[in-house]
Amino acid sequence: MAGATGLVGREVLAALSADKHWRAIHVVGRSAPEALAARVHFHPVNFSRLPVLPPVDDVFIALGTTIKVAGSQEAFRAIDHDAVLAVARQARAAGATRLAVVSAMGADAHARIFYNRIKGETEDDLRQLGYPTLVIARPSLLVGDRAALAQPARLGERLMQFGLALFAPLIPADYRAIAATRVAAAMVRAVVDGTPGNRILSSGAMQP
Repeated sequence: MAGATGLVGREVLAALSADKHWRAIHVVGRSAPEALAARVHFHPVNFSRLPVLPPVDDVFIALGTTIKVAGSQEAFRAIDHDAVLAVARQARAAGATRLAVVSAMGADAHARIFYNRIKGETEDDLRQLGYPTLVIARPSLLVGDRAALAQPARLGERLMQFGLALFAPLIPADYRAIAATRVAAAMVRAVVDGTPGNRILSSGAMQP
């Protein structure tokens, strides 16, 4: 598991910790998540120089930032593309056969929008790693408890939630804001299912 301290990653780790399907859970990151379960083992890492990982079966990646937080397009790419690929490669070398990763709605390697283009390039590169099962979650605007992560509430999320409360029946499912818990649950279900091939989880498909 990588990205376990983020909005979706925190929920993925909680779901994995509550599921006896996994004997042990290895978390890699710069800082340890809070309240680790007994089966969770934290490995502090620098994503630009990942160590050899222990043998694993499944890998979940929820790494991501924003250009504003990263500070530049280059720094953004280093996390949302380079770090994601580094973890996926190392996990594949460690024996993982199933990968679930958080991408974004609109991901397209040929997109004119930089954010969407990097997400699309990352997806394309992940497909080249040879995972028998690859699950790509493409959520719309994410909502969740950012205060618990010491993150400010985002204006776009507040506006989306307000609009959804008023016009939910008129908004296509793919464009509605989605709770991080639903994205995490959908990723975990898809990996446990283990259907071979590449699978895209659209935001609408992850909604109730």
